[in-house]
This record gives sequence, C-alpha cells and structure tokens, in this order.
Amino acid sequence: MFQRPLYSKIRERLILERKFIQVLMGPRQVGKTTIVRQLLEKYSFPWHYASADEATQPLWLQQQWETIRLKAHSAESSEALLVIDEIQKIPDWSNQVKIQWDKDSFDKFPVKLILLGSSQLMLQKGLSESLAGRFEVINIPHWSFNEMHDAFGFTANDFIWFGGYPGPADLISDESRWKDYIRYSLIETTLMRDILLMVRIDKPVLLRNLFDLACSFSGQILSYNKILGQLKDAGNTTTLAHYLRLLEGAGMIKGLEKYSPSTIRQRASSPKFQVFNMALMSALSPNPRKEITGQPEIYGRWVESAIGAHLLNLCITGQVNIYYWREGNHEIDFVLQKGNKTIGIEVKSGRNKLSTGIPAFSRHFNPTKILLVGREGIPVEEFFTIPVANLFI
Repeated sequence: MFQRPLYSKIRERLILERKFIQVLMGPRQVGKTTIVRQLLEKYSFPWHYASADEATQPLWLQQQWETIRLKAHSAESSEALLVIDEIQKIPDWSNQVKIQWDKDSFDKFPVKLILLGSSQLMLQKGLSESLAGRFEVINIPHWSFNEMHDAFGFTANDFIWFGGYPGPADLISDESRWKDYIRYSLIETTLMRDILLMVRIDKPVLLRNLFDLACSFSGQILSYNKILGQLKDAGNTTTLAHYLRLLEGAGMIKGLEKYSPSTIRQRASSPKFQVFNMALMSALSPNPRKEITGQPEIYGRWVESAIGAHLLNLCITGQVNIYYWREGNHEIDFVLQKGNKTIGIEVKSGRNKLSTGIPAFSRHFNPTKILLVGREGIPVEEFFTIPVANLFI
C-alpha cells in the first residue's frame, strides 16, 4: 500500500515520546485516516481507534479513554495509543481531552494520543482555548503531483485536470462518474457537514454560490464589489470575507492577498481566488477535459491554477506565505515569502499575457529571485516535483 512521505514524520513523533498530543489536521479525503491505519498496523502496543461519527452520548469520549486504559492494564503494557477521528464533532471536545490527558499525565499513565479533524476552524479554536502547550499540529495537505504519480500513474496533464484526491483516482477514465463523485462525496459533504453543521451560517445559499464562483474564477482577481455583483442575496463584503475564510478552513478555496510590505494593505486587497485542489475546478466545469485542453487560451487558466494549488499546499507544510501582486497592468501570478526572502513566480502557458510584470515587480521589491514556469521557463511537470524549500536555495 502506498505510504505518503508524511507517514514517516508522524511515525517518528509517535515512537519518540509522550510529550504532546499529535493533531492531524486537513481537509476531507486527503488520507488522514489511512495514514493512521498504516501506523496502527505496525504499532506493537495496545491501541484503540474510534470515530466521533459514532458518538451518541455525552460520555462517549471518556469511554474511549477508559477502553484504552483497560487494554493497557490488561496487557501490562508500557505504553498505549488512542486515536480519535473527527474530534471536532464532539461538543466541548477540547476541554474533555484536557481533563483526560492531564489525568494520565498526573498518574504517569503512558497513553499517547492522536486526534484527527477535517474542520480547521473548529480544531484551532479548541486547541487555543483549552490545550495550549499540550499539542503539536501536523498539517495534512492535498496530495501532490509526485504522490498521485507514484500511487496512480498520473501525468502532469492528469494532475492539472483531476487534481490530488486519491479516492476517485481510479474513476478518471469515466469523467462523468468522476465528476459526480467529486460533487456529491466531496463538495456537498464538506459544505453541508464540515461547515454548515459546525459554524452558524446565516446565508447558506450564498456560501454555496461563493464557492461555485470561486472555482469558476480560480486564478483570477475579483474585488469584493465585483463579487457582490455576481451573487444574489450577497449581503456585504464582511460576510463574503468571512465565508471565504470558512472555505479556506475547509481546505477548498483561498482568497490570496496582494503582496505588500504593509500588512494593512494586504488585508484590504481584492482576493485572487485559488482552489486547493484542481478537482474542485474541473468537477464544476460544464465542459469535458478534451474540450478544455483543446483550447490553449482557456486551458491556460487550468495550468496557472494548478501551479497555484501546488504552491498553496506546499506552503501549508513549508511555513511559507503565498500572495499575488498587481499594480496597474503589471502582474506577478504568485509571490512566495519566507523570512526575509521573496520569490516572484510567473506562469506562462497558452495564454497571451503581458510580460511587464517581472521587471516592474523587480524594480519595486528587489526579490530574491524570479521564476518563470511553463513556456520558456521551468517545465510545468518539473516544477511540480520541486520541494518548496528548494525554491529558496
């Protein structure tokens, strides 16, 4: 069975010590549960796995702890492991975890703990409120091109269109069936369960319409006023910005901010929509892959968005900030910042784009380097394979 590179990192942390709660945070169907099951297959001490989808009574979480304690005592084991999946679905989960974790710590009882969750906003709130100093977060991003290639034989063009969801990878020969899977098993489930059931949403139709709009315009910059003009019953810009943050927390859409030395100007900028996974953009397209790839001007948007999705997921695990930059007719597709180093990235495909962005950006900011990806630059497939840390070398 294919193992993601993150598997070794998690296994190493688990083996070394019982110092922190390990929190695996990431969107739906990126393999969090699979990684843990692979760990459990090789774990030589007592363990207990439970999903909060099965929780039906208030003491459910406490009972999972009692189960693993009994297993450890019965086996006279020097350690044990408890795994709770979809932890954010338990009311007041973080306080309950704190009570049980602190009890084991006081009793010097060697239960290690892994928590899994697909709602970033709910997890972060609980972690900051009750579990400060007791946890480590491992962000699980969408699958990379390298992973989809190694596990399923994806080409770069496959990755640009079908993205990085492993679940429906075997369905790509039947594009209609693949699109249905993405729409109903991923998009609807995330919107209706991970967001609407976890956070108060006064305008659920607006949330859905904003998601559809963001997928359709991935790779493009829209002011909030233009977004309001595209949507019915749109409320105000504050509501739209809030809903966009919720979609980001679910690992679906991000509104990239404009690069600026001023944080205030960044936050006030018009967002550049960017999908986290190309499957979201392609599944909502009314046109089939063959029709889109046959039109270079249109397919160029897919290529640029695929580069953006790739960078977005790299930045999650590489502690790198990602922006765009535009001033008048001058534009740089993506700007990466790590510490005092800045990289501008321009994507060239079949689209006719102005080439004045690179010299203008260089004059304004004196970046560490400028990278050209695609035509006349680094081949797209090669760029997909480069770790984000190597970009800053």
